[in-house]
Amino acid sequence: MAEEIKQEQKRPSRGGGGSARRGSGGGRGRDSGGSRGRGGARREEETREYDQKVLDLARVTRVTAGGKRMRFRAAVVIGDRKGAIGFGLAKGADVSLAVDKATRQAKRGILRVSLESGTVPHPVKFKFGATTVLLKPAPKGTGLKAGGAVRVMLELGGIPNAVSKIFGSSNKINVAKATMGALADLRPSKKPSRAVSPSRDV
Repeated sequence: MAEEIKQEQKRPSRGGGGSARRGSGGGRGRDSGGSRGRGGARREEETREYDQKVLDLARVTRVTAGGKRMRFRAAVVIGDRKGAIGFGLAKGADVSLAVDKATRQAKRGILRVSLESGTVPHPVKFKFGATTVLLKPAPKGTGLKAGGAVRVMLELGGIPNAVSKIFGSSNKINVAKATMGALADLRPSKKPSRAVSPSRDV
């Protein structure tokens, strides 16, 4: 009889301990899941902030001792159409990974463009590699007289009126980097202030 009583006393303690452990573990799982959900919401807000467009997507191979290694290279342009623009170039094992890496790189290098009356403030020319890009201001209503990568970047940057010309190589990556350099060289024009002559008593 004494042995049966001892066994009955031990059974509830084991059951209660197991339920407590399961309850604490479940609580931790819910907390971690909630934090992951909030992080996902923040990432969605960051992606909504900028419009993005894949400028170029290519498959590249690298010859190693064990054979050929295939990867994907993505060139991505992002912008808020209000004067902010970024360009990213990255490689990845698959297309989605390459695009994500290029997008993050573009966000780290966001450039604020100086605009006046809906166009660039002055003509600017920039050379990158074998490519030279020329940007010139245009009056309101002209639109974008540009093609290729330059047009995509000006649209995402929020420049409604401009004229551009590409000299040399038309490689999309070189054109994009030359365009970013030209936009970075833009400076707001300094308007001369009128000198006020002192009044004289006649």
